[in-house]
Amino acid sequence: DSRDSPGNGDEADLDQEEQEKLPMTGGGDGAEDAVSAGGGETVEENGSVKLKMPEEAEVEEVKFTGLNKEELLRVAGTPGWVRTRWALLVAPRCRDLPDTAWWNGGPLYQIGNIQAFTDAGDLKGVEQKMGSLSQLKVRGLLLGPIHVAPPDEAMSLRFEEISSELGNLEQFRSLVQAAHKKGISVVLDLTPNYRGSSGPWFSNISVTNVAERLKSALVFWMNEGVDGVQLAGVERVASVVPSLWLDIRAIVQNGTEERPDKRVLIGVTERSAAEEVSALLSSSGVDLLVSRVLRPGNTDAGELAQSVQLLYSSHSQTQLAWNLGGRAEGHLASLVGPALVRLHTLLLLTLPGAPVVNYGDEIGLMDQVRTLCTMLSVVYCPHPQEERAERLELRGKERSLLYGDFLLLSNSSSSLAFQRVWDQSERYIAAFNWAPEEAALPLSRAAALPQRASVVLSTNASALPADSSVDLTELRLGPGQAALLRFPYTG
Repeated sequence: DSRDSPGNGDEADLDQEEQEKLPMTGGGDGAEDAVSAGGGETVEENGSVKLKMPEEAEVEEVKFTGLNKEELLRVAGTPGWVRTRWALLVAPRCRDLPDTAWWNGGPLYQIGNIQAFTDAGDLKGVEQKMGSLSQLKVRGLLLGPIHVAPPDEAMSLRFEEISSELGNLEQFRSLVQAAHKKGISVVLDLTPNYRGSSGPWFSNISVTNVAERLKSALVFWMNEGVDGVQLAGVERVASVVPSLWLDIRAIVQNGTEERPDKRVLIGVTERSAAEEVSALLSSSGVDLLVSRVLRPGNTDAGELAQSVQLLYSSHSQTQLAWNLGGRAEGHLASLVGPALVRLHTLLLLTLPGAPVVNYGDEIGLMDQVRTLCTMLSVVYCPHPQEERAERLELRGKERSLLYGDFLLLSNSSSSLAFQRVWDQSERYIAAFNWAPEEAALPLSRAAALPQRASVVLSTNASALPADSSVDLTELRLGPGQAALLRFPYTG
């Protein structure tokens, strides 16, 4: 019996086909001996083996130890081994995920006017809406300002005191705790003169004093658990008192032993030219810069494409933020009209960077209408809540939309189409038509697109229903229509 004579060379003479059948287990012949030692082996005439299992207490766990040196030498060079090595060599290597922070992981939801956000009109009312915010898949909450700031009175500014009509510190702590339990980070807007007309930092004479007072306030609010700070007019303070601005950045952006996790510094600027926004993003050192690059009244898709392309090519998309409207500008429906709200929302959620959604925009709230229903209520929403949640959730879970490359496919004065691509993930095409008539969108052939793609979302479900298939060689959109399309990676 060859099993009793391991040194007779029979195993070395096996042909390649038989070598491929060798089991890839550790221990070699020792493993077989261990079975025999168990006392339960009976070999029948046809070569089958019956095992008598020992008592449960006698069973010893046999651990997989891999192939030893002798076993590796026996199988090396066999067809099976060669095929395995080639498969490993030619398999495409997955692209390394970029280094991102929490604010790159989903939409940021801005509540600038707390009194208008809920019926309660205070921080407690915001906390009560945390479940609805979680359903919308928002990643961060941009809250306030909420501090005491009499208009244009720098000496009466009190950063660390919450306006009495908005609540108190205990309510704020409870809100932060509730948000964190839902996986939502809280960013506090500390813009100094948010109620005044002399600028966010009062006059130039006041900037130094206000910035110095802000430093101690930042330490206070960081200790209260906020995950970041938003400041308007960053170009003013960064240029007038650059040393104090560096201190402000350090307090917010540098982690501590107690809070080693990243905290975000968001700047807000009135600038709208992409070149100026790009320069400020580089010089200020903020993590995100909210600007007016996306001007709701400007429907020149060609200019929009150039602005996005310039910012995308000049900065990491982890630094880019996109918004339409806000505390000062108003709600999206009032700026673009109710019919185009969904188009612009889809634009925000598909551009490379962090989308900043103003409260109420997801339900089409207009500034001149004070509804009896509260924000995030299905009653006032023209579209089902599940659809709204799906739109926001896609942005937070699909890698191509999270940090995929941005490829411009088509643009004219009234239409735009671009692709978001990440490694071997599903590809997405976002297409928009601002024109009052139907438009054809000829897509770039350089992108090596398939002939067809499926509809994920559309602003006109009757024309382009979800899961339907569209011909990418003849893509057409109706007036004021937008669509998000998807197709798989094919290698």
